[in-house]
Order: sequence, then C-alpha cells, then structure tokens
Amino acid sequence: MNDTFDLTVNGKFEYSLSAGDLDKLDIIELGDHSFHLMDKGKSIRAEIIGLDREQKSVKLKVGTEYYEIDIADKYDRLVKEMGLNTNVVHKINEIKAPMPGLVLSIEIAPGTEVETGDALLVLEAMKMENIIKSPGEGTVKSIFVKTGQAVDKGEVLIEME
Repeated sequence: MNDTFDLTVNGKFEYSLSAGDLDKLDIIELGDHSFHLMDKGKSIRAEIIGLDREQKSVKLKVGTEYYEIDIADKYDRLVKEMGLNTNVVHKINEIKAPMPGLVLSIEIAPGTEVETGDALLVLEAMKMENIIKSPGEGTVKSIFVKTGQAVDKGEVLIEME
C-alpha cells in the first residue's frame, strides 16, 4: 500500500499525492538543490530554497514563481482527527541551532512575542536557506547571534521568557 501525503501549497491549494504518483515523474537531480522534472511531457526546473523538516514544509522556486508547501502524512492526519493538535501551547526557553550554518537574517527583536510557527531567523546551511521557526510561544528575551555570524549545531541562538 502506498502512503498518501496531503500537500497545502501557499496555504491555499490542497492536493493529495501518493508515493506511486512520485514514481511517475521523471526527476533528475542537477545539484545545488536543483531538479529537472518531466511530467506529462512538460519540462519543469525546480529549486529547493528552504526546508523545514520539523514543520514538514519546503519552499520551492519553479521558474520565477515561489511556492511554500506544507506536507502532512497519515500520522499527521490521525493526530488531527483525534483532536490532539488543537489548543496545544508549548512554552519555550531557548532556541538552538539545529545544524551548523551562517545566520542570514534575524526576523525578531528582544521583546517580540512569538507563537508556534513564527519565523525567528534564517540560517544558511549547505547553500540552503532554512527558516528557523518558533516551536512554541514566548517572548524573546535575548538574541545571542548577529547577521553574518557562523553558528555550530546546538548553539543557543535565542533566549525566551
């Protein structure tokens, strides 16, 4: 049995995609997170410009258009059906770097109140821009990094209260 994934594109359009559907695409990896796809005789070039594994989202550039795709699998659907993901509030104390990289931009300032999923900063790793999002709610107490600074995996980036 093939797993089915629910895709939400730019927060508006919803699609279902099975692993079998992916097998029908002719995909060639070009390197530097770029791909060439052939779908029903149509040639498409796509580039992954951001990936958030924790939030299960990917940002793609296809031609001159940008797309943000949120991905849900059968477990995400089950949690939603059971009502386990509603009204859950996670208080956080600190945000750590999930990987080594370079801080490209900081999207918040001390005193900013953040909610789950809010963009905090952009970290470049392996030529990919990764948006570091808040895993919970809180107020930014301190920011320990600056734009252009290299960070190590596990390094504390932001302190919350």
